[in-house]
Amino acid sequence: MSTPSDDGVWRGRSVARVFESADGMTILVGRSAEDNDVLTVRMARPNDFWLHAASHSGAHVVVRNPGNLERMSRDTLDLAASLAAGYSGGHQGGRVAVHYARRRDVSKPHGLAPGKVRLRRYKVVQARPRRDP
Repeated sequence: MSTPSDDGVWRGRSVARVFESADGMTILVGRSAEDNDVLTVRMARPNDFWLHAASHSGAHVVVRNPGNLERMSRDTLDLAASLAAGYSGGHQGGRVAVHYARRRDVSKPHGLAPGKVRLRRYKVVQARPRRDP
């Protein structure tokens, strides 16, 4: 069985684009709805941070949190949110609302379509879409 990795690969298949924030945190960006499920449900750890554009289909974004930080730095949050916006249906607009939460507050009830999840607790940040840091 494969273990969660920081290189965006799950069981020999690339499921996420990989970025690094200025403060060295790994940011994983899902490639498809099915890959979003793998990234969120299989690869992300409970204390990792999770982001997604609020009113658009698009990539799930996971920010690794190996130090179990209480919150991301503002720079990391801004980058991760802008990537969530950039890899969403809102990428051609102006600012996009992005939900962010701890992975432990994200669930995938049985029967939900690929890429769909439920959030128990989350916050919202506005981000300008971008695809390249």
